[in-house]
Amino acid sequence: MKGGTRLRHTFRLPPDLSRQLADYAARKRVSQAAIVEAALASFLSPDGSDRMEAAFSRRLDRISRQLDKLDYHVEVGNEAFALFMRRWLAITRAPEDIDAGLRAEVEKRFTHFVEALARRVETGGRLSDELVRLATASDELG
Repeated sequence: MKGGTRLRHTFRLPPDLSRQLADYAARKRVSQAAIVEAALASFLSPDGSDRMEAAFSRRLDRISRQLDKLDYHVEVGNEAFALFMRRWLAITRAPEDIDAGLRAEVEKRFTHFVEALARRVETGGRLSDELVRLATASDELG
């Protein structure tokens, strides 16, 4: 509504809001009426709320996809750990049956496992990526 006919409106503001309006107008070097006009136009604009809703929807969709991906990776990790534990329990003897030499070998293997896990986490290699790659390769062969 710039440059056209303007209608006069009179309304009252709480003292704090009035001070904020005056301070903002002084900082921005614009009239208080221009600020009120811009604020009303923004508030009453039908597409303003639509744009905000669309932005929130996009963010929620992105968060939802990230959570789905996280859920998948946790599931793959849990399954891999379960398979490992099943195999480990199947081949490991009870602690009282283990002699000192075997115990040292177990400790050495465990240390290698922890080091390999640390390297994999540091480099960003993921089991799920490897599984997808292997599944794709087997689909191409079969």
